[in-house]
Amino acid sequence: MSNATMTDKSFSQSNPNAWRNPWVIGWIVLVVIVLAVNIAMISLAFVTNPGLVTEDYYEKGQDHEQNINKKIAARNALGWTFSTDFPTSPVIKHNELYRLNVVDKYGKPLTGAEVSITAYRPSDANADFKVLMIETLPGLYEAKINYPLKGIWELTVILTRGEDTDDFVRRTSVVSN
Repeated sequence: MSNATMTDKSFSQSNPNAWRNPWVIGWIVLVVIVLAVNIAMISLAFVTNPGLVTEDYYEKGQDHEQNINKKIAARNALGWTFSTDFPTSPVIKHNELYRLNVVDKYGKPLTGAEVSITAYRPSDANADFKVLMIETLPGLYEAKINYPLKGIWELTVILTRGEDTDDFVRRTSVVSN
């Protein structure tokens, strides 16, 4: 009888009391850890929402192919040609010079356009920013960009002159010093 009492209070695999069996305790600890990690990940997803989904994604996607074809036709009708001089490895918190040379379909510099660069960070929408380019010579537009964070950035360049608009996208990777 004293032997049974010792077995009930001991911590071993042969103990009939489940709360004294290391396998049962191990499984319970494992389930608690998995649940805690899942709760932490779900909380983190809500707190740090990057806002990567556009609000009207369905409306934009309904006529996607038609919109792409219209954009290609408009781009061909404009005949603008771009030549970029963008840094290949921009450095974080350092002014980087971006140059854009634009000519029309006749080969003449495109003057008087409004040119902007929108820097979009896929992992953090709060870091996005926009920079206006200045025309320094006929058809040559320049801007300095200072990236606040390292990593992948998507640059959307938008050119507007009168009613005509064109754009293009470049991807860059910002490095630390």
